[in-house]
Amino acid sequence: MQFSFFDIFWLVLLFFSVLPLLKQQTLEGQRLKMIRSIEQRRSSRVITLIHRQELLNLLGLPLTRFINIEDSEQVLRAIRMTPDDMPIDVILHTPGGLVLAAGQIAMALKRHPARVTVFVPHYAMSGGTMIALAADEIVMDANAVVGPMDPQIGEYPAVSILRTVNRKEVADLDDRTLILADVAEKAVHQVRTFLQDLLSDKMEPARAEALADTLTAGTWTHDYPITCTLLEQFGLRVSCDFPDDIHRLMELYPQPAQRRPSVQYVPLPYHSSPRER
Repeated sequence: MQFSFFDIFWLVLLFFSVLPLLKQQTLEGQRLKMIRSIEQRRSSRVITLIHRQELLNLLGLPLTRFINIEDSEQVLRAIRMTPDDMPIDVILHTPGGLVLAAGQIAMALKRHPARVTVFVPHYAMSGGTMIALAADEIVMDANAVVGPMDPQIGEYPAVSILRTVNRKEVADLDDRTLILADVAEKAVHQVRTFLQDLLSDKMEPARAEALADTLTAGTWTHDYPITCTLLEQFGLRVSCDFPDDIHRLMELYPQPAQRRPSVQYVPLPYHSSPRER
């Protein structure tokens, strides 16, 4: 059988069209195998909530992901499927997202009767921090961080809107600014009250109220890194003894390849040879 140029062209095109799907299926299989291995080691249900920048199919456009309602539906379903006496381990890597979705996940984790542990390999900001605070224990990499939970109204922090309004006379403000200030005041109150309830079983009411105020009152900028050590100072149960197998699992969630990588390194340990000495 002879193949024409066009036959070969279409076969090559078909191969490269199917190749990404095969790679994705292989990667998914490796992830599930690793997740199952962690579950067997810890006798727990593992739930991952990992947000990476992804590429849209065909177009190759970057798509930044965050916590949304679809995530909360999936996580709540996984929690419902977990027996009451089985611990839950959440692997969390996210820039944050919708307060509604993060709050649903946090409350569902708090209500789970068995032990809940949240693992933060790199960062869990904003709504991710809210989810982490619902756990009985937070396990962080020594360099991992969480962040403040001051609400954001559009492109502005709610607390900054309120402070700006308080520095001016009402007559000097337009209607839109006053409406933003009203929404901002409600948002700060709602998140602060929610955090107080979330922390009520982890510390005394006075400490829970003080911590909720610290995390929502605009003490820092929204991207301020709160380290494992600082969380311990807040009185939370935190560990910096991070398991290696979860780091290996994170390697199965790679960032999309760039034309020119911004970070490069030799992945193997260095062993100096006689010549190098």
